[in-house]
Amino acid sequence: MKAVVINHCCKAEDLKVSELPLPKVKPGWVLVKIHAAGLNHSEALMRQFEADSDYINTPVVPGIECVGEIADASDSRFSNGDRVIALMGGMGRSFNGSYAEYALLPEKIVFGVDTDLDWISLAAVPETYYTAYGSLQECLLLQPGDTLLVRGATSTVGKAAIQLAKAMGATVIGACRREQSFGELRALGADCCVTDDAHISSAALPVKPNKALELVGPKTLADTMRTVSRPGYVCNTGILGNQFTLPDFDPIKQIPNGVFLSGFFSNYPTRQVINELFGLIARAHIRPLYSKVFALDEIAEAHTLLERGGAGGKIILNISNAHEQK
Repeated sequence: MKAVVINHCCKAEDLKVSELPLPKVKPGWVLVKIHAAGLNHSEALMRQFEADSDYINTPVVPGIECVGEIADASDSRFSNGDRVIALMGGMGRSFNGSYAEYALLPEKIVFGVDTDLDWISLAAVPETYYTAYGSLQECLLLQPGDTLLVRGATSTVGKAAIQLAKAMGATVIGACRREQSFGELRALGADCCVTDDAHISSAALPVKPNKALELVGPKTLADTMRTVSRPGYVCNTGILGNQFTLPDFDPIKQIPNGVFLSGFFSNYPTRQVINELFGLIARAHIRPLYSKVFALDEIAEAHTLLERGGAGGKIILNISNAHEQK
């Protein structure tokens, strides 16, 4: 099979397609014929900075999510030909991931889906929409009538969160750095938009949010906690600001009274949450968003764009093309 393999930290232009043996099925694992895979910022970070670390099982095929069909169900609950998604759980780090025509994956991170989405649209869903939905549902306990601030709204997770939050009955405020993006955010469902100058807490918002999805991360987290009403809920999910921690964090002094802070960790998806997510997408007729599509043999170009952050949305690898070229 065709696959992209990383042996150590490298540049995007070093990525290339090579040939690997088809994985041999074993108990508890299923063989997935991959049709498409979404790219993620974490994969660029792994290639740049983590691949030489002991906790990355190199040589490894990167990729933390994919969509496809069961090629060999082994001893699992699946049948050959089932339409599935797979994500996280060590995929593309501890064991080979989705930058390949086939992947041998633990049954527990593979989920059957009943959807009429095409493969490319479906590939935009797993990690991005799961992260957005998990943040809203598990951490923010979002309810109809809530007012949600999405900080980092033009990111892939931010856009997905706007779509999902509107479908869940919330009023949505989109925050981003450029006013030129307001039209796009409103088209996705944002009720109003605000320019993020790092001081939203002092801005005259048309309505006070009682909940906030923080995607910029620790860089603006303190300001976000000051922005929500009391009681207020803040979920820190992203690190778009490239600041990964809060130095000398004092929770007693820095978390305002009446504000509840949590963070969403997407490494352990569950059947229940995946079912809820796809049910909401179907009921609300949500169109999964993506920006660019590349073939597997265009992986260097795709990762260059991923690293620079200029795609304007989700990047998808169309791996069906690799199957068809044989």
